[in-house]
Amino acid sequence: MIIQIEEIISELNVLKNNIEEVRVSLDIATMEKELRELEFKMQETTFWNDIVIAQGIAQQAKGIKDRLDRFNLVISRIEDLDVLIELSQEEDDDGSMSEIKSELKELAHDTDVFRIEILLAGEYDKNNAILTLHTGAGGNDAQDWTEMLYRMYARWCEKKGYKVEVLDYQPADEAGIKAVTLKITGEYAYGYLKAEKGVHRLVRISPYNANGKRQTSFASCEVLPELTESQDIDIKSDDLRIDTYRSGGAGGQHVNKTDSAVRITHIPTNIVVQCQNERSQHSNKETAMKMLMAKLLDLKERAKKDKIEDLTGDLKDNGWGSQIRSYVFHPYNLVKDHRTNTEMGNVDAVMDGDIDIFIEEYLRQSNK
Repeated sequence: MIIQIEEIISELNVLKNNIEEVRVSLDIATMEKELRELEFKMQETTFWNDIVIAQGIAQQAKGIKDRLDRFNLVISRIEDLDVLIELSQEEDDDGSMSEIKSELKELAHDTDVFRIEILLAGEYDKNNAILTLHTGAGGNDAQDWTEMLYRMYARWCEKKGYKVEVLDYQPADEAGIKAVTLKITGEYAYGYLKAEKGVHRLVRISPYNANGKRQTSFASCEVLPELTESQDIDIKSDDLRIDTYRSGGAGGQHVNKTDSAVRITHIPTNIVVQCQNERSQHSNKETAMKMLMAKLLDLKERAKKDKIEDLTGDLKDNGWGSQIRSYVFHPYNLVKDHRTNTEMGNVDAVMDGDIDIFIEEYLRQSNK
């Protein structure tokens, strides 16, 4: 009993230190002051005269309040756990140990998730994400690798409770897929998945090589935020070329009998987006425009241009930079993130969507 209590108190002290880090990171006192000022503005009689501005302020106030409420709830749960431990010691109650351990484990998990979300403070981090996988060098193996990554991200989203919608699907002739574009809906989807941008490298014995030789294959992952209405950007209609075509694929949801698929080209930059998931041409066009706006915004920020109109075809997408992660199936099992040196030996678990260790360490290091 005594040893158990000492271990629990030690874990609780670690938890208290972690939540104190959260208090410092969030600057709780400043947030409380800011919330009071916003709520004072919202009580003014002229507040709703400009609906757009008013909605922005109301949304900002809600965001601050939600985060403060969440912080205060964790503090309250820690205090309750303190009391429960104290009572258990006084009454020498072994029966309460199971309840204490369970609450401590759950509280530690919730606090850790909270600490990670604090790192997601970017303008678009809360947005849905548009994730595109493209086959790189490696022939059939690379196409198969692209499909394996597609499954990995789908499983990760399932564990997170995110909704996955296929916007564009390009099957390969012999094996795997050439490319796939997914819309991932859920809070902080882009904030988390932006850690996955880059080239992913596979090393394994090729099932497509008759001699059983080891093969290295590549696939790229592009991640963009789905912009909200207030974040939308203006694009000149004269700069667009819009083509319609009949969607194709291996069957099922990827086949359509009408010319409903849409391809949009932004002429100044030669950026091309396409969507064929919806039955309606109008819906596909609307989704493709969202994808184009996200791509242009990303290019604008990386090119450090003031306006979309300043972008030209001379600017190249740098998504095919150095590889960010290697997945080795042979001669040993290891997944290594080259940006953070984070490693995991259970390759099967990673391919089944267990990639939080890589995402979270990237967020920690990139926010230092």
